[in-house]
Amino acid sequence: METRTITRADLADAVCNEVGLSRNESSDLVESVLDEISNALIGGDTVKISSFGSFSVREKGERIGRNPKTGIEVPISPRKVLVFRASHVLKDRINKK
Repeated sequence: METRTITRADLADAVCNEVGLSRNESSDLVESVLDEISNALIGGDTVKISSFGSFSVREKGERIGRNPKTGIEVPISPRKVLVFRASHVLKDRINKK
């Protein structure tokens, strides 16, 4: 099964075709939506998109890891990770045959 990557330009084209905005307006709209999502996540908020899923930032603590090549233990510093949790509606659409 061949997969393809959806880009910002693809999203802007879809908005242009569905809504009827110009290409520039569609591109600006896609950028605005992505900026709003990014800024909310940076601010520590959870972003929930109905029938799609939710995005949140989770903090991971420091832990000890191991270099698989050498076997030497190394500390892994604390960090934040982005978590996406798909809605049941999206999961059902993906698994629909």
